[in-house]
Amino acid sequence: MNIFVAGLSYQITDADLKELFEEYGEVSSAKIITDRETRRSKGYGFVEMSNEDDGQRAIEELNDAEYDGRTLSVSVARPRTERPAGGGGNRGGYGNRDRNRY
Repeated sequence: MNIFVAGLSYQITDADLKELFEEYGEVSSAKIITDRETRRSKGYGFVEMSNEDDGQRAIEELNDAEYDGRTLSVSVARPRTERPAGGGGNRGGYGNRDRNRY
């Protein structure tokens, strides 16, 4: 079972997160999500638990619980949605408008 955990203190490590969830059962992995450039925690992470029942119990008991001075939000992780190939978004620029000024 993949579990999403938000509201984490920025000082919490992968090992801390794993230890927190090990109270409820076997943890396959625990990962704090960090900013690519600064390597600083984004305040959320994911925990993978081997047993579905243990994972559900961890969610029920840790959701809205206080940990390291912060209130946790714990839920079943949703699958990542596929992003369209090629990116997209606003690429900026003004077309030919600026070119005609000079």
